[in-house]
Amino acid sequence: MFAIIGILVVLGAVIGGFLMEHGPIRVLIQPSEAIIICGAALGTLLVANPLHTLKEVVNGILQVLKGSKFTKKRYLDSLKMMYDMFNKIRRDGPNSVENDIEEPSKSKFFTAFPGFVKDHHVRDFVCDTMRMVLMGGVEPFDVDQMIEADMDVHSHESEQSVSALSSVADSLPGLGIVAAVLGVVMTMSALGGPPEEIGKKVAAALVGTFLGILLCYGFIGPIAANLAKLAHEEHEYLHVLRVTMIAFMKGTSPLLAVEMGRRSVPAHLRPSFSEFEKHCKQSGAAAASSEAAPAAEAAPASS
Repeated sequence: MFAIIGILVVLGAVIGGFLMEHGPIRVLIQPSEAIIICGAALGTLLVANPLHTLKEVVNGILQVLKGSKFTKKRYLDSLKMMYDMFNKIRRDGPNSVENDIEEPSKSKFFTAFPGFVKDHHVRDFVCDTMRMVLMGGVEPFDVDQMIEADMDVHSHESEQSVSALSSVADSLPGLGIVAAVLGVVMTMSALGGPPEEIGKKVAAALVGTFLGILLCYGFIGPIAANLAKLAHEEHEYLHVLRVTMIAFMKGTSPLLAVEMGRRSVPAHLRPSFSEFEKHCKQSGAAAASSEAAPAAEAAPASS
């Protein structure tokens, strides 16, 4: 959301300042220059990156426009999920969550946390790790090494999409110059014409340079920077899950394991202990009422 606001601010400031100088807005409308710059930028992106990186770039841009998904509520829900799962394992044994871990998309337990089920990477990250817990005989240190390797691979993939978008941003000023040079070529070919026609062609050439620089520093560059921050936020989120699961594997109680995870949450998103406790009680009350409703409806039918 803030990314969209920022884009509107950039457009408003640039166009508004131009209008304040009594500049004719129609001069900035140069479709041919935009096609040269944007088309060439898209071409460089296609040439320099494989298909999976292109998909990550598109998904990353959409995520930037929607805003970060790693909010305080997301952390609260995740900690609540881990706490409930650990308690279930302690109370009913590891086999009680085996089916949930094997098929999380069909699990009644995980469906209470839709954000977790929809995020395929996080879902696989947690379930693959918890399989090691259910297997037994695996040292927490070895599991921690596997988690670290998983996080490093995902971080590297995120860096590739950020690097691809940053490369496009860096190329835009140069592509703007290319468009401007082509405009100058057209201007030179019209030197024998009326001065008004030459002036329009020079203006169109300069708009090419303007568009290249504006797209670089006003849009694509900031989006790439935001995408890098989102990748870092996801790494921090995975680190919280990592700390929580490893603490439980070491024999720590569910409450203490989740508390260790809560202490690992970034300070600006970290819920207080009372907030976490309140969230658990509210979620528990909601679950109890949802379970009681079908029973209340079935009672008159049986009578």
